[in-house]
Amino acid sequence: MTTRELLPVIDVTACCSPLTRDTISADHADDLARSLKALADPARLRLISIVAASDGAEACVCDLTEPLGLSQPTVSHHLKVLVDSGYLEREKRGTWAYFRLVPGSLDSVAHLLVTV
Repeated sequence: MTTRELLPVIDVTACCSPLTRDTISADHADDLARSLKALADPARLRLISIVAASDGAEACVCDLTEPLGLSQPTVSHHLKVLVDSGYLEREKRGTWAYFRLVPGSLDSVAHLLVTV
């Protein structure tokens, strides 16, 4: 008996399981990857958490520097990334800037995490 005769016969048409739900499109995957990249930083995740947990779900920039233990310019950079990515919105009041979560901005990320 040869080695070839000992190998099991595999039906390649039966090896793939059918999809049971829709998958994301290539364009949606690109957009989501950019969004996740903006979130993929511990300081930014903490900023979102602090803003969401603050009274009225908004926080003054003056209240965001100390909890992170980072310099003001570094916190400002992270806030700018989150604003540019559409997660936070900024409102200037006098000399202070206030930040709040954009409604629904985390929905696509939450949906992806729940359905994985």
